[in-house]
Amino acid sequence: MGVDGLHDRRQVCPFPLVEVKDAMTGLEVGDELVINFDCTQATEAISQWAAENGYPVTHFSRVTDASWTITVRKA
Repeated sequence: MGVDGLHDRRQVCPFPLVEVKDAMTGLEVGDELVINFDCTQATEAISQWAAENGYPVTHFSRVTDASWTITVRKA
């Protein structure tokens, strides 16, 4: 099991979600992707996409007033 990181700061939706989808295709089952971003809409879009695709969100937190981090595990 590995951890990979994706930094999507200063990108507006839908680009953070597009990059998350692309990054997940390269991961093995059980690997985690840590996504750092500052797009408000992505807080919901990434979580919803993960749930719809059976990928557990293992961590989600607000880092600053305008940035978040989400960790998604490939299942």
